Amino acid sequence: MGEVVLKNVGLALTMNDAGDEWRDTDILLKNRQIAAVGPGLSAPESLDCSGCLVTPGLVNTHHHLYQTLTRAVPGAQDAALFGWLQTLYPIWARFTPDHMRTSAVVGLAELALSGCTTSSDHLYLYPNGARLDDTIDAAAEVGLRFHPTRGAMSIGVSDGGLPPDTLVENEAAILDDCIRVIDAFHDPSPASMCRVGVAPCSPFSVSRELMRDAALLARDKGVMLHTHLAENDEDISYSLEKFGCRPGEYAQDLGWVGDDVWHAHCVKLDGVEIDLFARSGTGVAHCPCSNCRLASGIAPVRAMRDAGVKVGLGVDGSASNDAGSLIDEARQTLLLQRVASGPQAMSAREALRIATRGGAEVLGRGAELGQIMPGFRADLAIWDMRGVAAAGSWDMAALLLAGPRQVRDLFVEGRRVVADGQIATTDLIPHLEEQRRLARELAD
Repeated sequence: MGEVVLKNVGLALTMNDAGDEWRDTDILLKNRQIAAVGPGLSAPESLDCSGCLVTPGLVNTHHHLYQTLTRAVPGAQDAALFGWLQTLYPIWARFTPDHMRTSAVVGLAELALSGCTTSSDHLYLYPNGARLDDTIDAAAEVGLRFHPTRGAMSIGVSDGGLPPDTLVENEAAILDDCIRVIDAFHDPSPASMCRVGVAPCSPFSVSRELMRDAALLARDKGVMLHTHLAENDEDISYSLEKFGCRPGEYAQDLGWVGDDVWHAHCVKLDGVEIDLFARSGTGVAHCPCSNCRLASGIAPVRAMRDAGVKVGLGVDGSASNDAGSLIDEARQTLLLQRVASGPQAMSAREALRIATRGGAEVLGRGAELGQIMPGFRADLAIWDMRGVAAAGSWDMAALLLAGPRQVRDLFVEGRRVVADGQIATTDLIPHLEEQRRLARELAD
């Protein structure tokens, strides 16, 4: 990548320890890193950022990219988690590798336009020959930094689980494929564009043995662990009935706490579980829009943050959100914590910090992502604050309180992924046409 300087940046939010905000400055990108920040910088290529707010790239810590093909499905629109899943499982069982790849390209492009430079993905079903490879290939095409996780379901309805038997896998085969994708794609280097994780779907769709074996395998391979936990009241009731304990205790018993673990949702964590996560360094992917859509509740993010729990944001699947905008998740985080705990519960700056640096820390990349500082990777979101959405704004808080909702430009590893509001790395139109065709066929 060549050198490029972002000139005349209206305001740069560094998200560094001091909370520095630099006005009327330049940002030099060189060798895929942020090389310098300050006035009067130059490079062979420049991009005028007058009137723009620049933030670190947003980090998405929980997604199900395949679900972009099943938005607003009748019968699932007004259901809670378990009923919603039971409606959609038979549709997802018809997916092929083409469905997986196309939905991933479209979902990742949607994320990029919302300011996201790094995204995880939790793929836990593999019908009709689908593989994690399909989504990894899609991420390479779009150009986002990717943390795919090899999910799994092994306990079908006939064995007391929630998913249909046709969507569960043999546990030995699951572990073998985890090893395959880690060996093939996982890159632990600081500049990595792909890090693979291990992610059994949930306590109600896999066995105790698979949870324990997955943790052992992940630690042997040096990769991270991810699953759903304590998402709603049904989830808590299932844990108490089946395991005789709350989800936090279940996770601890099976080795699912630590700084190499992050759990999605955690809406119903109690004080004891929050303290456990804080002590152990366990991370949380907060998914506020999905939690609202499925009526799961308001996660205790204020209590988590105050206790020292690492918290990042996730859009969750596009069948339960049903959008894939990370900037909207930051806004919803701000609003929900105020609804739950009062107007001082969270500021726009803190919500953006969770969306950037918070997500990077949850994914184990806090030393290289999430800040605008020399030496950090060149992952930046450029927001044009001169449009109608932010007109009349007095402060950067307008980004969440008013808008805009899409970036003007996005850099990932120094590469321009969004240019002037359009995806620059791939022709999105054929993918959108294919997405519509596949969705129509599924609906028919």
